[in-house]
Amino acid sequence: MANILLYLLLGLIAGTASGLIGIGGATIIIPALVLLFGLSQHMAQGTTLALMVPPIGLLAAWMYYQKGFVDLKIAAFVCIGFFIGGLLGAKFAIGIPEQILKKMFGIFLLVISVRMIFFK
Repeated sequence: MANILLYLLLGLIAGTASGLIGIGGATIIIPALVLLFGLSQHMAQGTTLALMVPPIGLLAAWMYYQKGFVDLKIAAFVCIGFFIGGLLGAKFAIGIPEQILKKMFGIFLLVISVRMIFFK
């Protein structure tokens, strides 16, 4: 049950970031699944594609699924959180000036890049 709540929270955070600054799957969910939940890069990518299936990523997710690199349970719960978080992030983003959103996006990508390149 604890993991289900953590997966929902991950989806909520990624969805909020997606609505807020237009990012989510590749920049939040994949690193979180690898660094926080211990999934392999392949499993994280395949699972992320599966949660975004309708219709994005359907064929790519199918390829990962055929090789055993998709956890449908994780994908389903993160998807629920992402759905709600996207709405929340969008509500916040519309009130933030464009220049601040651009800076938020750039800083986030920089932090994630440094973390993925130099740590674990």
